[in-house]
Amino acid sequence: MEVKVAIVGATGNVGQEMLAILAERMAPVSEVFAVASRKSIGREVSFGDKTLKCEDLEQFDFSKADIALFAAGGSIAKEWAPKAAAQGCVVIDNSSHFRMDPDVPLIVPEVNADAVTGFSKKNIIANPNCSTAQLVVALKPLHEAARIKRVVVSTYQSTSGAGKVAMDELWNQTKQIYVTDAPEPEKFTKQIAFNVIPHIDVFMEDGFTKEEWKMTAETKKILDPKIKLTATCVRVPTFVGHAEAVNVELEKPMSDDEAREIMREAPGLLVVDKREDGGYVTPVECVGDFATFVSRVRVDPTVENGLAFWCVSDNLRKGAALNAVQILETLLNRGLLKAAA
Repeated sequence: MEVKVAIVGATGNVGQEMLAILAERMAPVSEVFAVASRKSIGREVSFGDKTLKCEDLEQFDFSKADIALFAAGGSIAKEWAPKAAAQGCVVIDNSSHFRMDPDVPLIVPEVNADAVTGFSKKNIIANPNCSTAQLVVALKPLHEAARIKRVVVSTYQSTSGAGKVAMDELWNQTKQIYVTDAPEPEKFTKQIAFNVIPHIDVFMEDGFTKEEWKMTAETKKILDPKIKLTATCVRVPTFVGHAEAVNVELEKPMSDDEAREIMREAPGLLVVDKREDGGYVTPVECVGDFATFVSRVRVDPTVENGLAFWCVSDNLRKGAALNAVQILETLLNRGLLKAAA
């Protein structure tokens, strides 16, 4: 079955990545519609060797698409995803708006693909937060083997997670510093060039940020509500690629060798773990790759049945666009989509 796909937010970082991944993976797509805000009408975007012209979201007829991949932010998703769904178009939304809705499945195909059938309640499927997506892919095989009790994670998140404006700010501040100008924060609360900022999204009453809350709540919904998780989310001066330092407490003992073997066999994971200089993967090396990489696997001796590891992934791919396309592929493989007229 070939499907017609609309990309909403086609001019943004994630929207363009969705177009690139759809073309790369040779998904059975008969037609692609690039959809964006009115100011982008007629703007050209690439889809493989084709050039698409953007159509106006407010005038777009979603009934002519089988599925819509939304990459346009929460306010757009809130208004337009239900409208698209009501026209028979299945929506896969990358924003946070629907993630905790009990009637909307939150899907990472390597982890909880079976839950995708729940989309029929609202015709909407949610994509998780970028930092959550790579984390649960790494946690899943360990949880199946020895049940995870508790997770402590510190993230090192690239500026692309905050959009093109944030990437531009890192670039501009870096240039300013080299010519001895004082960098002026705009998107971020403090200087991002040559610095790290322990603050992503808004602060909540308990002192955690909403990004940290998302990681906790989404991991529970996707993997297991019994898992306890605490996160510290940090923005770092890289352009693409999120990294995470993860400590897990298991119910059963597991050696580092066992953990590496279990993770090597897991879908979506690549283990690169040589205990030597350069024997690990960094954000720069994961850019453009589909996999989530795991390195530095070791026993944590400070807690019973503890493990620690390093986890890296391209946040624009697995953290957003790739996961959305994988959900589309899951729907197709399970025969859950009906072709538009």
